[in-house]
Amino acid sequence: MPDREGFKGYRAWFECFRGCSGRWALTEIIYRCPRCEGLLTVQHDMERLKKTPPREWKNLFDDRMHTTVWPYGSGVWGKRELVCPVVGDEQVVSMYEGNTNLFWARRLGEEIGLEDLWLKLCGNTHTGSFKDLGMTVLVSVVNQMIHDGVEVPAVACASTGDTSAALAAYAAYAGIPAVVLLPKGKISIPQLVQPLAHGAITLSLETDFDGCMEIVQEIAERDGIYLANSMNSLRIEGQKTVGMEILQQFDWKVPDWIIIPGGNLGNVSALGKGLLDFLELGIIDRLPRIACAQAEHANPLYRSYQSGFETFEPVRAQPTLASAIQIGNPVSIDKAVDTLRRFDGIVEQASEQELADAVAQADRTGLFTCPHTGVALAVLLKLVARGLIRPEHRTVVISTAHGLKFTDFKVRYHSEQLEGIRSTRGNAPIELPADYGKVRDELFRQIERRLGAN
Repeated sequence: MPDREGFKGYRAWFECFRGCSGRWALTEIIYRCPRCEGLLTVQHDMERLKKTPPREWKNLFDDRMHTTVWPYGSGVWGKRELVCPVVGDEQVVSMYEGNTNLFWARRLGEEIGLEDLWLKLCGNTHTGSFKDLGMTVLVSVVNQMIHDGVEVPAVACASTGDTSAALAAYAAYAGIPAVVLLPKGKISIPQLVQPLAHGAITLSLETDFDGCMEIVQEIAERDGIYLANSMNSLRIEGQKTVGMEILQQFDWKVPDWIIIPGGNLGNVSALGKGLLDFLELGIIDRLPRIACAQAEHANPLYRSYQSGFETFEPVRAQPTLASAIQIGNPVSIDKAVDTLRRFDGIVEQASEQELADAVAQADRTGLFTCPHTGVALAVLLKLVARGLIRPEHRTVVISTAHGLKFTDFKVRYHSEQLEGIRSTRGNAPIELPADYGKVRDELFRQIERRLGAN
């Protein structure tokens, strides 16, 4: 399928991430290189993009932010030329995702000795996770393909929760059938109800995420259902805007560190890709360091990092409170390793106790974080303790999903019902009779205790 000149003459295409020859249109149904079976990447016509000076790009992106002019109010489509120029205005499927809050975690920073700590609250978007950023691009391209006469019977994904929610919502908005494969009993009820509510064909399989991923790939290969997991590089193009957005919110200044949770590892490579695009275009002149945070129960990248990435072995992921990153054989391993090498990156892990306590500590300072963000926060604490992140370093933690998706986890923590976890920061309700004197006495005991703790 030939390349197609897109919006205002900008072009982009698929090519092999490993450098094999060949290119494919973004509207072609292809996920891996036919020669080496490696993942693809989206390559933009950088020479065309470089014709616009960096200052003009910055002004354009700033002017578009939060606008009501379709589709530029989206944090993704506001950077359309650098993301996906091949979709027409009428085929864009957007819920004005992105442009999420960059939260100054001042009180948490003070507690742990950091002067400049921020959380990028990616969960403050339509379906409650960063997956919206990638899904708007993927579903829009599918919408364009259908408009052009390509037969796409449905879009499908394997998921640990958030991907299925995003796919179901965007497919419903576009009127495209969606299929989601979920590991039975391994996602939260709020995550499960999202695809159900949006009408997705929801299959609960007696396996883990890796098992679901094997089956959905086979369905895509054999039956022509369009694959919506992050091995589809269109997802990465949307998700890469999280790094771009952080820079824009810092008035185009580069932070020292970005910490991001890692499961299937598409988010790590996406973060790096957006920042590298900005570097090549001269919009920034340096890169931050990236730390990838893994749960100890699902840590294949961490184990590989211990050998300098010389070896990689998939693991059988064990149950973890951070269920969305309970992945033992990440699809995007090669891209993630390449990103970490380019960004002088590191990989660290967090135990179940560490991630649960990190969530509770952050929540006590006004945040309301998911357990996957807890993994990143626990890793932050370790890097601060080791002196790798110093008090003056501007540090950003990527918060991947909204805490309201994981209320059961929070309730069980505060009621001391999480198996194997000590609720060191628990805050269970205090049951009292409806008696003024008893209520008053207990109230002031609690106030005194908490003021003393501070």
